[in-house]
Amino acid sequence: MTTALVTHPACLEHDTGPGHPERIDRLRAVLSALSGPEFAALQHIEAPLAARAAISRVHGKDYVEAVLGAIPDHDYAMLDSDTILSPGSGQAALRAAGATMAAVDMVASSQVKNAFCAIRPPGHHAEATRAMGFCLFNNVAIAAAHARAAHGWERVAVVDFDVHHGNGTQHMFEADPNLFFASTHQMPLYPGTGAARETGCGNICNAPLQPGAGSAEFRAAMSEIILPAVEAFRPDLLLISAGFDAHRADPLANLAFETEDFGWATKELTALADRCCEGRVVSTLEGGYDLKALAESAAAHVAALMAA
Repeated sequence: MTTALVTHPACLEHDTGPGHPERIDRLRAVLSALSGPEFAALQHIEAPLAARAAISRVHGKDYVEAVLGAIPDHDYAMLDSDTILSPGSGQAALRAAGATMAAVDMVASSQVKNAFCAIRPPGHHAEATRAMGFCLFNNVAIAAAHARAAHGWERVAVVDFDVHHGNGTQHMFEADPNLFFASTHQMPLYPGTGAARETGCGNICNAPLQPGAGSAEFRAAMSEIILPAVEAFRPDLLLISAGFDAHRADPLANLAFETEDFGWATKELTALADRCCEGRVVSTLEGGYDLKALAESAAAHVAALMAA
């Protein structure tokens, strides 16, 4: 089996305005990096539109309608100082959520072993009733809910290695013992959550890293804290919130990961999935704001998925 690359041109129509770090060129850079001959075996899939009812499993109908109702006919609208809407944002957000669910379906039917969703807007900061941090809908939480509803996989784990803590995913998971969220991230940093003491109902595992931490600290946190915790949980499906903004070149934070660290982490996570859940992995793009570092890191991540 191969790896699916799930994306849609609509994700390039989410315009956040001049100077915004979560810009269209991010996705262009990732897709360009994945167009080389070494990625010829990827199975390219066009993301479907997510049904509003599927998104409402984690956000609620009123929130979904409020976000989509705020999409402007022209120019921009602001949900907060960081989270911007343009006329194309609604379709982009629905395709992004649809991508993660389609990827789960493909893995469930054994059409592919794993998948990477090259999408935007990102999702891991979106809480049940609040858009924030560039995020409208929590794509990885939507995928988890879909896996349970459509495929009966009750135990779903998310590993998040974005430099910013995935507060939205933690918020949605923390009271459900059959969902598991594990995160490495810089702390202190936006959004201010993610302390090691935040453990939910025993289903949250945070391994915060101090500013300046690099490869050694990241690999130790993964090897000694994150991976053992996820393996002990024994998920039916492993989801990855793949942010690449912990790279040393990224302008929005202060960690010092190398490109190779993302390939290493992906190799470790796919090996864990082989042991726990028949290799079932779905990854979705979160942050990463230096275009060169983002492109190279995403390529390392996808190459490791393909090698699994």
